[in-house]
Amino acid sequence: MTHSSTPSTPAAPTRKGLLGLSMSQWILVSMVIGIIVGWLYPEADRATKGWAATDLNILATVFLRMIKLLIVPLLFSTLVVGIAGHGDDMKKVGRLALRSIIYFEIVTTLALVVGLLAVNIVKPGRGIDVTSASAEVGTTLAANKVTFGGMIEHLVPQSFFEAAYKNEVLQVVFFTILFAVAVAKVTNAPAKKFMLSLCESLSEVMFKFVAIVMGYAPIGIGAAIAVTVSKSGIGVLKSLGLLVGTLYGALVVFIVFVLVPVAFLAKVPIRRFAKAIKEPFLIAFSSASSEAALPLAMERMEQLGVPRRIVAFVLPTGYSFNLDGTTLYLALASVFVAQAAGVDMPISTQIAMMLTLMLTSKGVAAVPRASLVILSGTLVQFGLPLQAVGVILGVDALMDMARTGTNLLGNGLATVVMARWEGEFDTPGPDAPVMEAMEGEPLRVPAIHTPD
Repeated sequence: MTHSSTPSTPAAPTRKGLLGLSMSQWILVSMVIGIIVGWLYPEADRATKGWAATDLNILATVFLRMIKLLIVPLLFSTLVVGIAGHGDDMKKVGRLALRSIIYFEIVTTLALVVGLLAVNIVKPGRGIDVTSASAEVGTTLAANKVTFGGMIEHLVPQSFFEAAYKNEVLQVVFFTILFAVAVAKVTNAPAKKFMLSLCESLSEVMFKFVAIVMGYAPIGIGAAIAVTVSKSGIGVLKSLGLLVGTLYGALVVFIVFVLVPVAFLAKVPIRRFAKAIKEPFLIAFSSASSEAALPLAMERMEQLGVPRRIVAFVLPTGYSFNLDGTTLYLALASVFVAQAAGVDMPISTQIAMMLTLMLTSKGVAAVPRASLVILSGTLVQFGLPLQAVGVILGVDALMDMARTGTNLLGNGLATVVMARWEGEFDTPGPDAPVMEAMEGEPLRVPAIHTPD
């Protein structure tokens, strides 16, 4: 049977929200307000002012909890329809997985190279005293060292419901792929049609769910920014400003000299892609949470013209295997520690460290403070002082915002590149629903065709 989507209509005038501002504008306004509130009411002045902006953390937590509510049903429904809707042609799934892994490895390797070059050119670790910091934090994180074997074991869930309860995205994806393949192989046509229709209906509802939750986004994001600024303060940023500046500069270089050329080579419509990724990027950057931006990013990429099966597979998988911002950060931070400790690390050792990071940084997105866990384990392996983790922790929230935003940007681009590679990227015309959605019109999900 075939479910037809609502026909395309000419783009309507832009519809504004409250006070005539769009969602993107409200997010920017909330970020500015959050920065001001966090600066005026720092945690350090709680005793004198009687209140601190960190008390707003409850608003940010509510937003993140609402996001987590919808991730599992959204992923499950879209991925089942995307894979099983192709019938018995499982070669497409295997081909997409192989191409995705190849692309992920190439881009993350380039991220490591950019991070390594940046830290060796700028040398942000020189002059930083790490001996006065406590090694307790680093020791605790190092105890949670993630191994490659552990990552493979963690990939396979013992229970789907346990994985859903803990929001283990990669485990949910693993189960859903097997489930979708099983649905595709079912020979009972009514049963197959029922399951596909059920999942398609669920995905339609979940996209509307996303739109409802996003109405609260400016409040949650403003609170998250206020809490970050209140905790870190301006003083911490000044003392480690060169490290933070080096990371931000290196990420800009990576975007300009790696992601932009990739977009041109894949013939990605840059302007339309920028419009589609803008709001998810702002959410990821301001909340420093990949999960917070995932549902809206899936929605926007599908509206951009990327098939549902590619969006539902590449985005969540990329959050574990294509963490461009995190990978670059790890390369920079590990050599920063060596510089701060006065250790003369030759290029050969740095390369060995990068190879270690390349393996251990995969598949750990669900680990709390995953980047610091990996960094701590690497420092132990190469005999570098764990005290530096305590120093980095002071500005980690500020750096986490940049690397999370870059992760989201890189994975959004990966979905379009994979769609181009598969020859399935649909470039809508000026009157297509995607343009309406970007201008604030109601969402319209593309048609899903199921076999007769």
